[in-house]
Amino acid sequence: MSAVSSAVEFPRFGQGSQGSGVAAAAAAPLVSVRNISVRFGGVVALDRVSFTIRTGELLGLIGPNGAGKTTLFNCFSRLYTPKEGDIIFDGRSILTLPPHRMAAIGIGRTFQNLALFRTMSVLDNIRVGSHRLGGSDFFSNALRLPWTGREDRRLAEVAAELIDFLDLADVAQRRVSDLPFGVQKRVELARALAGHPKLLLLDEPAGGLNHDEVAELGRLIRRIRDERRITVLLVEHHMNLVMSICDRVVALDFGRKIAEGTPAEVQRNESVILAYLGTTKK
Repeated sequence: MSAVSSAVEFPRFGQGSQGSGVAAAAAAPLVSVRNISVRFGGVVALDRVSFTIRTGELLGLIGPNGAGKTTLFNCFSRLYTPKEGDIIFDGRSILTLPPHRMAAIGIGRTFQNLALFRTMSVLDNIRVGSHRLGGSDFFSNALRLPWTGREDRRLAEVAAELIDFLDLADVAQRRVSDLPFGVQKRVELARALAGHPKLLLLDEPAGGLNHDEVAELGRLIRRIRDERRITVLLVEHHMNLVMSICDRVVALDFGRKIAEGTPAEVQRNESVILAYLGTTKK
């Protein structure tokens, strides 16, 4: 093995979910990203990027800073509208829908910078995420109609189950701003899961975590995919994490897709090595 290839050898802290990956490979795509291009003035953020995500798959999206990863996430969230191309989710284009409809159709996400309600409790933050599951309105709640009470109890059960799943019981009533950063990350993940998404977008969830926390995060993401049957798109700079848990990896550089394949295939790709190290094997 050459010195350069050794430099991009990513050690694994887990064995991944190979059985689930095989099942995902046989499933129909849940998401089709088709020739997406985004420009900001004269800057090309994404240049005709295309790939698919199969139902039940855990797909990693990698690339150096400025590669276009978060821009693509913001297209999924409808914060940006591409200049060309389309994103098909569950058989329909999402580009005709407003941002507030994304949770309703089954897309949940976390953010690179935490976007929690810091003065609210952990429980209340999670309950906010389950809002799309409810059908009550202002007048029904104001009149305290009987069915709103039943709905409130059902949503409380959703939050309680997630608090247990993510080991948040000891802090459920505490204000989010008083909690350690790693715990806040789990709260944001719980809020994203509370809407029962079909597709979960994770934007650099390992940022700011220590080694042990990253290892636990990897196990947790696999559990979410395997036990809750949620398709996951993971944007992450932590290569150990991506390469150890993802079924496939897509690599971007300067807005273009430069590689796609299994983690092992992408690790060996010379365009990826060049993007990260500035050199390739001789």
